[in-house]
Amino acid sequence: MPLTQSIRSSLIPTAAGRPADDPIFLLNAEATRRAQAGERVINATLGALMEDDGTLAVMPSVVEALQRIPAKKAAAYAPILGAKPFLEAVVRDTFGTSPVAAMAIASATPGGTGALYHALTSFLEPGQALLTTHWFWSPYQTLASHARRAVETFETFDARGRFDVGGFQTALDRLVQRQGRALVVLNFPCHNPTGYSLDADEWHEVAEVVRRAGERAPVTLLVDLAYARFGASGTDGWIAQAERVLETSTLLVAWTASKSFAQYGARVGALVAAHADPAERARIQNALAFSCRGTWSNCNHGGQLAIAELLTDATQVARVDVDRARLVKLLDERVQVWNREAARAGLRHPRYEGGFFVSVFAPDSEAAAERLRAAGVFVVPLPGALRVALCSTPSTEVPRLVAALREAIR
Repeated sequence: MPLTQSIRSSLIPTAAGRPADDPIFLLNAEATRRAQAGERVINATLGALMEDDGTLAVMPSVVEALQRIPAKKAAAYAPILGAKPFLEAVVRDTFGTSPVAAMAIASATPGGTGALYHALTSFLEPGQALLTTHWFWSPYQTLASHARRAVETFETFDARGRFDVGGFQTALDRLVQRQGRALVVLNFPCHNPTGYSLDADEWHEVAEVVRRAGERAPVTLLVDLAYARFGASGTDGWIAQAERVLETSTLLVAWTASKSFAQYGARVGALVAAHADPAERARIQNALAFSCRGTWSNCNHGGQLAIAELLTDATQVARVDVDRARLVKLLDERVQVWNREAARAGLRHPRYEGGFFVSVFAPDSEAAAERLRAAGVFVVPLPGALRVALCSTPSTEVPRLVAALREAIR
């Protein structure tokens, strides 16, 4: 029987109007089509590290580790919470020799995205909002909406161009007063989309704000470490402040192999949770296991086993370090060219020392992005800024990219 307009949609109203794809992936698809048609395109949209020849950068040590996992082990179900060697290795990788490692548990997740979903559904009630910077990775909003939660923000930078600690404190106090709890999500170091990394003083101030708020209500700080391995020296100051946070609050870490091991498709990640009270840690672990079963059930077993080996076997750790150092050097070269050329061109952007992205301030970002698309340059427009993925832009193309940005931002 042919379909007619009289047939009603079975979708619930909140699902009926959802877009088919992420806007960033749509921009990437257009850039790819135009490049394949022979146009000289700069595609600075997608958060994946590319070689200078435009192919995806991979780490041979990681590929070989995945291939070494016996087929029947990889094919078997992983434990619901995750493979024990993987979870233990991730906690050590996250906290190293810090005493906080003894106060932490972990749950395997499908990438960092799964870790964020875990946090939303276990540390906020439906209808409540997480708190993050006003420039943030757009899937935070998608995840929150899908989980029946919301996103509230505060200004990312103050008048000096530093992290707006005062604005953060005001927003957190307001949220605690209204909700009776708070989940703070901070994507530092190498913030997506601005590229900014907090320094040691800023992390100290953040930890103190969280500690004081935790005296009044349950407060959870989630540090999204997606790009941390590409940060400059000294950008991991959050670890030194972890114990201060744990005096009153819960500390979560979104850990992912997608960026740090260049394995975006393996979907290997974890939510690491630290708390000073062993009984509360046990409750958190149980809650996360329940959430695993109620969503993805369990995660990529072969990927967990391979990453566990790469985190614990001394020979493999050394190989990974060499492979990753090459990729960090590849990206650092682009960062250096960017900082030099952007300064010459007078582009305004936050402090940028490393990471996949940088954002250029642009009053009319949508119009500027359209002008850039017409010129074959693809970036992601944000309110008041343009996100530039240097991770996918060869060093030789950075001067052209900067010139096009200067021309487009009027």
